Order: sequence, then structure tokens, then C-alpha cells
Amino acid sequence: MRFLVDANVSPRLAELLCAEGHEAVVVRDVGLGDASDDEILDRAGADDRVVISHDTDFDTLLAFRRLSKPSFILIRSSDPLTPEEQAALLIANLDVIAEDLEAGAIVVFARGHLRSRRLPVRRERDPE
Repeated sequence: MRFLVDANVSPRLAELLCAEGHEAVVVRDVGLGDASDDEILDRAGADDRVVISHDTDFDTLLAFRRLSKPSFILIRSSDPLTPEEQAALLIANLDVIAEDLEAGAIVVFARGHLRSRRLPVRRERDPE
């Protein structure tokens, strides 16, 4: 799987994902160190990458823009995880969320918690 790791996540996570055979790059390494969240989403979509971040703004942007891609993984930080713990949790659960990520989804995970929601996010006023 291909990942784009946001600036607020340790670059170590990208290294650990690469060591497990995934393709992961950090935003600063692809010229997006000072980019807006919109620019990061656009790049992830163009490169078919899953955004990994601690920033809850990405799910709001995906909903507002009614995008079906890119997928987004939100790492909850209320119970901080080391990059090694983040990588282990993600890798251990990747088979469960891979289909959703490939189709387009928002995945939220933390220690003992995993939730996936397919994109595009429908708002209450949206027709079925």
C-alpha cells in the first residue's frame, strides 16, 4: 500500500512501513512540508496514496469536498503511541481495512480502537 505521512506524524512511521514492504513517503520529502491540507489531499489523490495524520481537518475536508479518495488514516493522540506502536497497530490491522482504504475511506485508530467509514461522507441533507 502507498502512504503519505503528514508533518505532524513522526517520519519514523514511514520508515517502519517501508521496512514492511509498503511505499511510504513523508510530506516534507516530496516538497509538501509547508503545504496546506488541501494541497496534501490533492497530492495524495494524484499519487494514489493514503494520508496518515493526527490532524482531524482532513476528514472535514474530505466530507466538505465530497471526495471518494484519497483515503485518510487518523491516528488518535489522546493516548499517545510511539511510531513503533503506530506501525504495529496499522500493520496488524491492514488486512481488515485494506479493502476500505483501496475503495476510499476514513479510518480512525488508537490503542484498542479501530473505525472505518467509506467515502464520500454523506451529510444529513445529502440525498441517498
